[in-house]
Amino acid sequence: MSRIGKNPIPIPDKVVVTLNGLAVSVKGPKGELNRTLPEGVSVSQVENTLVITPTSEKRKSRERHGLCRSLVANMVQGVSEGYTRKLELVGVGSRAQVKGKKLVVSAGFSHPVEMDPPAGITFAVENNTNVTVSGADKELVGNEAAKIRAIRPPEPYKGKGIKYAGERILRKAGKSGKK
Repeated sequence: MSRIGKNPIPIPDKVVVTLNGLAVSVKGPKGELNRTLPEGVSVSQVENTLVITPTSEKRKSRERHGLCRSLVANMVQGVSEGYTRKLELVGVGSRAQVKGKKLVVSAGFSHPVEMDPPAGITFAVENNTNVTVSGADKELVGNEAAKIRAIRPPEPYKGKGIKYAGERILRKAGKSGKK
């Protein structure tokens, strides 16, 4: 049995969970998330907790036990607290700004790159170089942050580009000159 899957998921006061077979719907102050879990697990609500159990001892069922528990726990945390991912723009002339809901990034190209947020995601920019991606869905927040980073990933010589806050860039030594 999965060590992660064994743990029950506590449900905060302001969160409402609706179970319909393998379809799980979680509603809270930050929004509403829906997910259909794969076959091999069952979800039940016991008082203020959710318990996920494998339906059989087959390998697929045991594999999905911990995964489904993590997915549902992330949904509960997302609608109650939300998720954020911070990015930093490094380099001269690199900056970002929010126009309406769009994020406009100038990262050293001949043109600015515009990104439309999907439903449930918001962009915020502090002092032109720090971008914050926030929303209720952990997977969507991570994907949008990865798309922004992919505009110009940090390079290993001077570290210019877009990196996650706190990310350590492995540096390379440049050319060594003649002596």
